[in-house]
Amino acid sequence: QVHLVESGGGLVQAGGSLRLSCAASGSIFSGSAMNWYRQAPGKQRELVASITSSGNINYADSKKGRFTISRDNAKKTVYLQMNSLKPEDTAVYYCNLEWRTLEYWGQGTQVTVSS
Repeated sequence: QVHLVESGGGLVQAGGSLRLSCAASGSIFSGSAMNWYRQAPGKQRELVASITSSGNINYADSKKGRFTISRDNAKKTVYLQMNSLKPEDTAVYYCNLEWRTLEYWGQGTQVTVSS
């Protein structure tokens, strides 16, 4: 069983930065792809960024240049550095782990960007 715990969310002014963390339990982290999703009120959950077990990274187009995903396999943690935040970045951010046919989700962390 894998548990994912996100942290680092909060309230920030537009133009500010936040760093989200997602700590995983279990033994499959290093072999897993890790993803950050977000869901704004009234909207569908959307992919923000992904990092594979080998370190290949992909971003949703609108996040390129402002968001940076990274991972530390020794700490079983994935990070999302978010800079130049905008009010439209307000959402609950979720960590997602994919390993073979298995998928796990964290409980989410709220990010609120004020204008």
